Amino acid sequence: MWVFSAAGCRWLGAAGALAVTAGGWTAGALPVRGGAGLWQPRGTALTTAGAILAYLGLTLLLAAWWQYGRLLRAGAPGDRTLATLGWWAGPLVLAPPLHSADVYSYIAQGAMVLEGHDVYGAGPSVLAPGELGADAAASVGGHWTDTPAPYGPAFLVLAEAVVKLTGGSVVPAVLGMRLVALGALALIVWAVRGLGGGPGALWLAALNPLLLIHVVAGTHNDGLMIALLLTGVLLAVRGRWVLGSAVVGLAVTVKSPAVLGLLFIGVLVARRRGGAGGVARGLVLPGAVAAAVAAGATLLAGTGFGWLRTQSVAATIHTALSATSDLGLGLGLLVADDPGPVKGVVQQLGLVAAAAIVAVVAWRAWRGRIDPVLGLGISLLALVALSPMVQPWYVLWGTCVVAAVAWDGRLGRFLAVLCGALTYETAPSGHTPWYGFVLAALALGVGLWLSRVAPPSMAGASVGIPGQRRDLRVVDRA
Repeated sequence: MWVFSAAGCRWLGAAGALAVTAGGWTAGALPVRGGAGLWQPRGTALTTAGAILAYLGLTLLLAAWWQYGRLLRAGAPGDRTLATLGWWAGPLVLAPPLHSADVYSYIAQGAMVLEGHDVYGAGPSVLAPGELGADAAASVGGHWTDTPAPYGPAFLVLAEAVVKLTGGSVVPAVLGMRLVALGALALIVWAVRGLGGGPGALWLAALNPLLLIHVVAGTHNDGLMIALLLTGVLLAVRGRWVLGSAVVGLAVTVKSPAVLGLLFIGVLVARRRGGAGGVARGLVLPGAVAAAVAAGATLLAGTGFGWLRTQSVAATIHTALSATSDLGLGLGLLVADDPGPVKGVVQQLGLVAAAAIVAVVAWRAWRGRIDPVLGLGISLLALVALSPMVQPWYVLWGTCVVAAVAWDGRLGRFLAVLCGALTYETAPSGHTPWYGFVLAALALGVGLWLSRVAPPSMAGASVGIPGQRRDLRVVDRA
């Protein structure tokens, strides 16, 4: 049938994205004030209807994406993949913030920098009614109102520039932040293709509905971190490890998890040099380059080094997707009147376990038993799985890296199912309702079943097996 063809998937996904956008105009994460008559609540009936339309659109988008991936696995040409990305992402560009209100925090934090507030010492609530960004600050979600920024100076400078250019008006500022997200999406596409990823890799990394919903529509800065991280790794793979380390240093000044990229750039350097000297060089030099870049960026931004101490603020917020937080809370309720200390210990043990997994994966990469790029993706996924705070879009950190080198391996297929399921976890309004987990569980079950009946791969299903090696041909051009 035509609807199951690549062209049909393109149209079906575009229709789904249009429905998500249309529904979001009444059911999205609308601002409390400053919506300019465009983005504002329009009554319970229209909000409910918009939410239903958005969920139906999301389902159409997921169905189109899944079928397009099946076609690619079966050997269909993917020459229109970038066009498909444009069709699916385009309608979301003019949507209000969807599935998250975090963009209001970004705008408010940029305004805090512009107004001279200590963005690492106070939250958006410090903005007075007459100051830039005050309207955005009014829309910041609960816990984040008084929470200092956990982001680095590079991102805050971008947010500051957007506020300065838009005067802090909510609608133009949101669209300005979306332009940053679109730039990140374009850089992700370029880096994935540079790492050897074809249409299938772009399918998992860029066409991924979880990325479209949370990076394009939700404007999360995770997209920028991923884009810079992939770019740095690509440069290192091509032999320009100094420049690659510098770019990863910039990624760290957006969000700190990008620091794992330096370890695997170090693996590339160590493998190229060989011996104890190569290992020492790999362990020290990429980190030194990145640290110099991060320090320079901090000094140029003028925001101070407070971002180094605010990296743990997110851990104080409980999210149901964090296995260590859930386990710690459950154990704490069983054995103590105050579950806090027990929960904290379990969270720390989770991070220790994640560090151990990262160390083992890095060692295997250094020994040549696993592709270093794939090792980075696995390490990021381990960090997310054992982190004290987990949001659905965090899965994209490792997924985009894995997609570049192993989109159709066992891990890539599982991540596709997981990403599809997690798109349902948050509502268009940014809240996390109980039925979001029900829909996510149903989607996970359906996805796992469909993955068992997927057509035979013609794209190299063996890619992604830990023992498989790629010839990176790394040369030292530092």
